[in-house]
Amino acid sequence: QVQLVASGGGSVQTGGSLRLSCTASGLTFSYYDMAWFRQSPGKEREEVAGIGILGTTRYADSVKGRFTISRDNAKNTLYLQMNSLKPEDTAMYYCAADPYTGGTCSAALRSWGQGTQVTVSS
Repeated sequence: QVQLVASGGGSVQTGGSLRLSCTASGLTFSYYDMAWFRQSPGKEREEVAGIGILGTTRYADSVKGRFTISRDNAKNTLYLQMNSLKPEDTAMYYCAADPYTGGTCSAALRSWGQGTQVTVSS
């Protein structure tokens, strides 16, 4: 059974930085597309950043140039370095894992972590 444990959230002021971590177990980590999502009250959950099995990264326009996603397959850990934080980055952040099956990434089989809260004050 896939388990994802996110950590590293907290409260910072505008312009501050945080590093989120997501430790995975119960899966062959290197065979999963990994991503960070966020959700704030009253809003849809949105993908913030993702990283494929070959290390290709993708970012939401709102975080490009400020956030960096990375993975350490030896440690089964996903990271999100968040710099120049803004109040609009305030949200619960979730990590997600999509397995590759039949050569394609399967979002239908996605697993979610429990979330870690990020609060940015002005």
